[in-house]
Amino acid sequence: MRPLRGIALKVLSVTLFAVLGALVKAVAGEVPTGQIVFFRAFFALLVILVWLAWTHDLRSGLKTKRPGSHVARGMIGTAALGLTFAGLGMLPLPEVTAIGYAAPLLLVVLAGIILREPVGVFRLSTVALGLVGVMVILAPRLTVLAGGALGDREALGAVLVLIAAFCVAVSQILVRTMVGTETTAAIVFYFSVTAAGFALLTLPFGWVLPGPWTLAALVTIGLLGGIGQVILTTAYRHADASLIAPFEYASMLMAVAIGYFVFAEVPTLHVAIGSAIVVAAALIIIWREHRLGLKRAEARKVSPPPG
Repeated sequence: MRPLRGIALKVLSVTLFAVLGALVKAVAGEVPTGQIVFFRAFFALLVILVWLAWTHDLRSGLKTKRPGSHVARGMIGTAALGLTFAGLGMLPLPEVTAIGYAAPLLLVVLAGIILREPVGVFRLSTVALGLVGVMVILAPRLTVLAGGALGDREALGAVLVLIAAFCVAVSQILVRTMVGTETTAAIVFYFSVTAAGFALLTLPFGWVLPGPWTLAALVTIGLLGGIGQVILTTAYRHADASLIAPFEYASMLMAVAIGYFVFAEVPTLHVAIGSAIVVAAALIIIWREHRLGLKRAEARKVSPPPG
């Protein structure tokens, strides 16, 4: 294990995904969402194929025992991408990033309901705290109780990104059910294949012929997605998940910097406070899971061998 390398790779992947989000935001007004999703999936697939060939995992990446699960995961994951990309065209980059932090919190709840994973009072309380943070972020957008209109563009964007976070959580549940029979290579490969296929179905709904700069941005979106996924996967080979997971929240720093310098976006007080609450809740969960993992490992060491 090389923890410092794992952390560095995690931060690099977060940076690439932040740049990807900025490019999506830049082209969102010119290119339909479905077309952006297609470029994101198709050109990421090219990177993933090269990676699988390089690591000699191409054969395992093409083998699957559960094609139906890959299709279901691809459908949900494609919806998550599409909703997030649509939201990026309506909301500031830091706000989209902050709302997206709801996904791991929702995952805890869904894992308890669907996978019957043990979810104690402490974990549920922490998830509830995180969701309070999400509501703080959403409050200015969803102003129905204050007499505002839910149908305005920014409120719609907030709802789309929140639904996307739920889809991400469901997608991760599907992945958890697949890891027993499917390799990481297969899961990554078939997601890109199915996402490109589902996105291609939006072709009749008005794809456009992009100009040179827009085309370059779309291709870069896909390449960054593929490279970021490869780097992220590699990061987990060099360090424990509990160690590098907190560095996911460096994405907020990236989003704030890009939003300010590129799009002249300044995070609101609601976004700052809500993000702090969500990140704190997530870090508490990560810390507790790490501590429980250490206790389980210690218990295994002192337990006498069977027989």
